[in-house]
Amino acid sequence: MSKQDKLKVLCPDCGTELMVDRQTGEVLFHKAAKGPVAGGKDFDALLAGIDESKERANELFEREVGAYKDRDRLLEEKFREAMEQAKNADDEELPPRPWELD
Repeated sequence: MSKQDKLKVLCPDCGTELMVDRQTGEVLFHKAAKGPVAGGKDFDALLAGIDESKERANELFEREVGAYKDRDRLLEEKFREAMEQAKNADDEELPPRPWELD
């Protein structure tokens, strides 16, 4: 194919480069436009984003540490309640054994 059989087209919206066959209209080559480095953000904006993510991570960590401490207290209360119920339970009848159910 000669140079005259091909048509180079640049998209004005996205900057994509297309190489199109003049006779068939078939796209022969497609090259996407390069995006801006770092999503178009400057260094200060990227640094601020890192600081914000650090703050969110620290908040999440502190919340989980508090929940873990509270978890120990809740488990202790549940254990005490179960022990109290076990003391007050009527132990005269044994639970059925699986091999006796047949």
